Amino acid sequence: MALPETPAARHREVAATFGALVREADDWQAPAPVDGWVARDVVDHLVEWFPAFLSAGGVVLPAGPSVAEDPAAAWDHHAAAVQVVLEERGEESFTHPYAGTHRLADAVDRFYTADVFMHSWDLARATGQDLVLDEDFAATLLGGLEQMEEVLRTSGQYGAPVPVAPDAPVVDRLVGFIGRDPAWSPPAG
Repeated sequence: MALPETPAARHREVAATFGALVREADDWQAPAPVDGWVARDVVDHLVEWFPAFLSAGGVVLPAGPSVAEDPAAAWDHHAAAVQVVLEERGEESFTHPYAGTHRLADAVDRFYTADVFMHSWDLARATGQDLVLDEDFAATLLGGLEQMEEVLRTSGQYGAPVPVAPDAPVVDRLVGFIGRDPAWSPPAG
């Protein structure tokens, strides 16, 4: 089933999928596919970086619970706050000093919802949960990321690509592009 087309509806669905993974996680210290991260770090990353991104453009999210104390409460609060921004302020112009000027809903969709979508794979793998990501959205993201590969690689935000067969499923190609091994699983033990 394809993700919704509007940024607010897409965020709602992507955030709900991530939230379900958060609520079902039972080992927050489980290694994650991101080098040096554990499952809790995946949630912490999403809850921490995006408020600073928005704040740089004059949009302030209300502070919420700590991921260290309660990852599920922190995620639920954060996702709800982002949803309010999308629904109440999405049509506003948003200017970020490094990302340029966009409609606020488009900035959230492009920079944040896409990140939640990709990190859902990380959290599912770290916590041993099943996850099926939308292939159309994965293909759209991969196409967009490939167009800015040099900028992404030099930013330090993406690891070196992991080679994946050109005919591999699109989610595997996306995961490989962002520096994850599609065959990654937690170490035994």
